[in-house]
Amino acid sequence: MLRPRPAPKIKQAALYIALLAIVIAAMAALSRCDRPVDIADRQSGGDTLDIAIEYAPITFYAYNDTIGGLDHDLLQLIASHSGRAIKFHPITTLRQGLKGLNDGTYDLLVAQYPLTEADKSHYLFTDPIYIDRQVLAQRRPAHARTQLDLAGDTVWVVAGSPMKSRIEGLSRELGDTIHVIADTTANAEVLLLRVAAGQIKQAVVNQALAKSLDNRLPNIDASLEISLSQFQSWLIRRDNVALRDSINNLLRRVNNTPQARQIYQRYLNQTQ
Repeated sequence: MLRPRPAPKIKQAALYIALLAIVIAAMAALSRCDRPVDIADRQSGGDTLDIAIEYAPITFYAYNDTIGGLDHDLLQLIASHSGRAIKFHPITTLRQGLKGLNDGTYDLLVAQYPLTEADKSHYLFTDPIYIDRQVLAQRRPAHARTQLDLAGDTVWVVAGSPMKSRIEGLSRELGDTIHVIADTTANAEVLLLRVAAGQIKQAVVNQALAKSLDNRLPNIDASLEISLSQFQSWLIRRDNVALRDSINNLLRRVNNTPQARQIYQRYLNQTQ
């Protein structure tokens, strides 16, 4: 079988420079988005549902005049069925969303936050939106082919994410240290861009996000699974059981509609 020739070093250098430019541009754009122009930074009050939603291709994105994302579209569908007003507060870091949820600025947090048993003591979670798993993002050719190859190595995660606990658990299972760096300034998409650009060696992210960026980041290998399948849900403060129950009832109602099936098919290539 013929193997493709390795890209000339000059082309590889050009690719990494281009990716690095993407990283810088993304960080600049995200920093400008910390204070959305058309969305208030404080709780709306009344019956309006204030939703912190993470910038990420699978969750929420804005490109020119197009706004989309699986969670964004699903929440818009819920709003149309319930008649309840909603207001999106785009966030650039998970810590920003968790802080706003804890202090009452937001009623609901939509982010890449896999459901874990430990976190149930801190937050309420809605019914699962979809099933995901955590994977290791690294540059091709992959240096880590099994989880054992991570022993003594360093991985990056988003600060505040359950990914950190998963890596710490894996470290105990291996009987060796895996060093974890929790980035407080970036979301998972930016971590992927940094890996692709060679700024960091590897990062643990959700598989759905990595797949959504396959075409954009062809030098990323995300085939090594770090966790089993996990539910991806929305977060609510522990004292707001009524809101959790209301959202769950609405989710069960809209998930039976053709519109919801189209949303899942579009972003995940699957139906509920």
